[in-house]
Amino acid sequence: MPITRNSETVFKLLNGIVCVYKPAEVSLKRLCSQIKTKLCEELSQLEGRPRLANVIIKGDPSKQLSVHVESSYSDHPAVLGPSYKQVDFRCNPVLNLGFNTSGVTLIGINDGTKTAYYMNKNYRTRAYRIKGRFGLASDTYYKDGKFVEKSTFRHIKKYNLDNLLASIQASHQKKKFELWGVDIQSQAAYELAVSDYVKPEITKTPLLYGIKCVEFNLPYFTIEIHSINEYEKYLHTLIHDIGMNMKSTAHCTGVQCIRHSFYTTENALLKKHWTLQNVLDNIQNNRKIYFEKTNAIQNNEQRSIAQL
Repeated sequence: MPITRNSETVFKLLNGIVCVYKPAEVSLKRLCSQIKTKLCEELSQLEGRPRLANVIIKGDPSKQLSVHVESSYSDHPAVLGPSYKQVDFRCNPVLNLGFNTSGVTLIGINDGTKTAYYMNKNYRTRAYRIKGRFGLASDTYYKDGKFVEKSTFRHIKKYNLDNLLASIQASHQKKKFELWGVDIQSQAAYELAVSDYVKPEITKTPLLYGIKCVEFNLPYFTIEIHSINEYEKYLHTLIHDIGMNMKSTAHCTGVQCIRHSFYTTENALLKKHWTLQNVLDNIQNNRKIYFEKTNAIQNNEQRSIAQL
């Protein structure tokens, strides 16, 4: 999208969902503030409305008068300050990623806050890469906590971890059908399973749609999960529980969100790319992806429900 030199026109285009990459140990409030500050700086450098002018009449009334038009100092940028401030923007993240979580973050800007609210209430799945370390347990289940226990881990094998993760996934699959209110042995449950439309209507319970180990190098390991309704503390606790079930201990060393709904790390803007032009292009691309994927999902869901 080519950018114009008129700040008012550009500001009206800043409505939609922007996908950025959130660094770890950065709060969402600070993240939104940094984005708004960058947008305000670049918008203020563009051409705005014409400055007000004062009409001044000079000369002797009994003789000849002259009319002069001069710029009004009351409308000077040095007096008024920046043309755009953070209060001019509405900014609302789709999901409240934790302080220690990095990765894909969707943020609604201005009218995009409505879309952000809808996506938050529509139970879109997310994918995470969670790193852990066997042998040490902390009181917060995360690496920044106080280590309270040390244990052996050499007996842990990858196939043992894979079996445990498979059992965790199976228990969550059963829970999904229970929350949906469908007998897991019924034909309706089969139709839902093959259509991949097993999403409870109203629930706050974390559900895992998939979990697997993608890296295993003792004492370190990395698992990948696909889930809804998760939160940072739940993911830390999951690593702790895995360590306990492996007859050892474990704590989380890092959480990265690699996919949120239809958007992956390829769609996310790094901090060095948080410019006005890149944000406008990102909003336009995200809008196109959103409508294409949403229409396709709605058609699949209607066909699945019609078969029940």
